[in-house]
Amino acid sequence: MNPIAKVLDRCSSFLKFLGALALTSMMLLTVVDVIGRFFKHPIFGSVELVGFMAVIVAAAALPFTYKMNGHVGVEILVRLLPKKTRIIIDIITRLLTFALFGVITWQMFLYAGDIRKTGEVSMNLEFPITYIIFVLAVGLLIFSMTILESIVDDINQLRKAYKK
Repeated sequence: MNPIAKVLDRCSSFLKFLGALALTSMMLLTVVDVIGRFFKHPIFGSVELVGFMAVIVAAAALPFTYKMNGHVGVEILVRLLPKKTRIIIDIITRLLTFALFGVITWQMFLYAGDIRKTGEVSMNLEFPITYIIFVLAVGLLIFSMTILESIVDDINQLRKAYKK
C-alpha cells in the first residue's frame, strides 16, 4: 500500500469515527430533547445542532462508503460484459464522478471562505456556519481523493489485463 493510500485510509477512518460520534450525538440529543419537550423543557437550538451533525455524518460517511463499495449501483448489464470493458466503464464512471465532486469540493471551499468573510451565524445559537461548511468541504476533498485513488487502481488493473 502506497503512502498516499495509507493517509487516505487514516483520514477515512477518522471521518468514520467522527461520523459515528455525530450520529450517536444526534440520537442522544433528539431523545433528550423529546423527553424535555414532554416536560415542557426542550433543548434550545437542538434542531440546529441536529442539522449540523447531519452534515457532519454525510460528509464523514462518503469516503468510507465509497471505499467499501457501499454505494448503490446498477450492474445488471455490466456484469455480462468482459472484464476489460467493465474496467473501462468503471474508469469512465469514476472520472465523471471525480469531475463532479471535484467541482463541488472546490465550490464548498469557496463558499466556506465567503461565509467566513460575511460572518454568517446560525439563527438560534449564533454558531459560525463556516465551520460546518468547512467540515463538509474537507469530507468532500477526502472523498474526491478516494475516487482518484480508485481511478488509479482501475488504470493499473486495465494495464495488467492488457499485458496478458
